[in-house]
Amino acid sequence: MLLLSPSNFPDYELIDCGDFEKLERFGKYITIRPEPQAVWNKKFSVGEWEKSAHVKFIQKGSNSGEWKRLKEMPDRWNIKWKRADNKSELQFRLALTSFKHVGVFPEQAINWEYISESIASIKVEKPKFLNLFAYTGAASLAAKAAGADVTHLDSIKQVVSWARENMELSGLKDIRWIVEDALKFVKREVKRGNKYHGIILDPPAFGNGPDGEKWKLEDNIQEMMKHVFQLLDKENHFMILNAYSLGFSSIIIENLLKDFAKDKLETGELFLQAKSDVKLPLGVFGRFRSF
Repeated sequence: MLLLSPSNFPDYELIDCGDFEKLERFGKYITIRPEPQAVWNKKFSVGEWEKSAHVKFIQKGSNSGEWKRLKEMPDRWNIKWKRADNKSELQFRLALTSFKHVGVFPEQAINWEYISESIASIKVEKPKFLNLFAYTGAASLAAKAAGADVTHLDSIKQVVSWARENMELSGLKDIRWIVEDALKFVKREVKRGNKYHGIILDPPAFGNGPDGEKWKLEDNIQEMMKHVFQLLDKENHFMILNAYSLGFSSIIIENLLKDFAKDKLETGELFLQAKSDVKLPLGVFGRFRSF
């Protein structure tokens, strides 16, 4: 099992975490947000946290809340991420949303690198890449910047619009945008006989499609993977399955993927290394490629 943490993301830093919160820097601005995995004590004092932070998210309900400003900062700002080989640089517009997210999951930078490397290595002129549950599109941008023909799918129209804005900020173009339920889409793609050289899935624990379709990770993931495997090109392919759900282990990911991946499968856990020297676990993953 691999334990992976991004190391080349200067515009992001996990400063400390504990007592169900995390202290993070995104570019010039520092946030305090809830973090259910941080069950230990903070390493730095509460005074140090609030002295350094610009904003703190106050939870009001299970999926919503509001930001308390501790220092002046804008509602929106941009950060950058650059590939380890410096061949491309992506830009992301961040925002203080009512559901505690800011528009990027920094631990996923590990997957952006893997996608970039895979597309650069694959023996196809313009690999076809599919990003399911794609959120604000960092993986889509990484694939596009590496030379792929990219299809980006999410069930929320506003989030897809946000991803398009990130594409334009990054100086990229011609990503295919789809607002649809992911399971419905992959079933239809199988019927059409379409194939992809690379696929990433980062499904939520719970979710809803644009027409009220229900998604529950443990109920739907097996059916989803059955169809996704049929979309992979037989000769040249790579895939990433990422899951952030309390109680979902990398062994579950291994069992879901091993029959298709054979001996090429890597599984493990993503984490962020804090400046305070604690590690924050942020999901399990499985990945494989045919080359």
